[in-house]
Amino acid sequence: MDAYATALLYAIPFFMGLVFIEWLYGYFVKNQTQRPLDTISSLSSGLTNSIKDSLGLIIVLVSYPFLLQYLQVFDIGSSIWVYIIGFIAIDFASYWNHRLAHSINYFWNRHVVHHSSEEFNLPCALRQSISEIFGFYSIFLIPAALLGVPHQVIAIIAPIHLFMQFWYHTKHIPKLGFLEYIIVTPSQHRVHHAINDIYLDKNLGAIFSVWDRMFGTFQEELEDVPPVYGVLSPPKTWNPIKINFQHLWRLIKDAWRTKSLSAKFLIWFKPTGWRPADVAEKYPYSKIEDVYAYDKYEKYDTPASNAFIAYCYYQLTVSTLLLMYSFFNYENMGTNQLLLAGLIIFAGIYGYTTLMDGDKSSIGIETFRGLAGLAIIVLTGSWFGIHNFLGIGNYLVAFYFLSSILGAFYFMFVEKRDFSKGAQQRA
Repeated sequence: MDAYATALLYAIPFFMGLVFIEWLYGYFVKNQTQRPLDTISSLSSGLTNSIKDSLGLIIVLVSYPFLLQYLQVFDIGSSIWVYIIGFIAIDFASYWNHRLAHSINYFWNRHVVHHSSEEFNLPCALRQSISEIFGFYSIFLIPAALLGVPHQVIAIIAPIHLFMQFWYHTKHIPKLGFLEYIIVTPSQHRVHHAINDIYLDKNLGAIFSVWDRMFGTFQEELEDVPPVYGVLSPPKTWNPIKINFQHLWRLIKDAWRTKSLSAKFLIWFKPTGWRPADVAEKYPYSKIEDVYAYDKYEKYDTPASNAFIAYCYYQLTVSTLLLMYSFFNYENMGTNQLLLAGLIIFAGIYGYTTLMDGDKSSIGIETFRGLAGLAIIVLTGSWFGIHNFLGIGNYLVAFYFLSSILGAFYFMFVEKRDFSKGAQQRA
């Protein structure tokens, strides 16, 4: 995971820079596609995913080296072709893995966070899952294993393939002519994120659009059907950790409540959105009926003064810097320290995004993790050796934890944001 942490050390500021450029462009052309709290929620989701992935917090059911060992039939050597074939194989695997997530109830839970933003912009590309507990992606790489693509090649190509899916999450790029027949474009991916009936579960490809055309899931963006973004049962929270597990919690409750023994088992493997009839009747879920009315009047929003928005960006920035320090100091910290640092950063993200929702539980969360952070500095003499790289590092980190405790109290009880209106109507 050290190599992946190093890659993230460079990728995070690069992606953040592109997000800022998109914001600037939207500001100058007077077509802003980013809302502050939504953007902060999206970027915070990216941080939680980076923590999970860099620590390898997943149980791998079948690894690619295992498949390669027992399934390899051909040896394609070490020419440039092995990288080309490996890239195509990963893209093919990505299509079917993505299609599975859109087709089966249980697997939708690990993907729903990516669709949870009611905006479509570069930040929403970073809404990535932390709820994937079991790793089975390698199953879709059986063609690569049969062809003998070395696991080292897959390890190199996989993060590149993932990072290449960032750029097309934007409204600012129109259709791209002949490229629409070759690669996934912003226009095609706008369709994928839309909840209009005609667009649902379409355009599942990652890099090449040929798979959607080949397997019947392609849909062109139509001029007379503007995409409306999000999910049909909106999460109604800025907290990316809650969003990650909302669908799973609904499945658990439905499986518990239904009187049908078969439904208790089948609910996990039924198509996305399927519910036992007895539970659906007794415990109905709210669902968007008119996507255009919802897009105009009912998108999730919470009161936020300029001072509160600045505070949330402060929280996001420091959380990012603390995470990047962990990546920078990855080899020196060791597993236990990395887990502890990751847990506190994780708790911070949970705390300030809960504060964004106006939930008073954020006070306890921010107080606990602030005191925990201060305790680490006092008891060990440093925030994981930061003083070795920055003389005043301990003081800066201590100030951050103290300001987090005070900030939570201030914005909950002193500023007194008005949540009485619920979703904010916007023209």
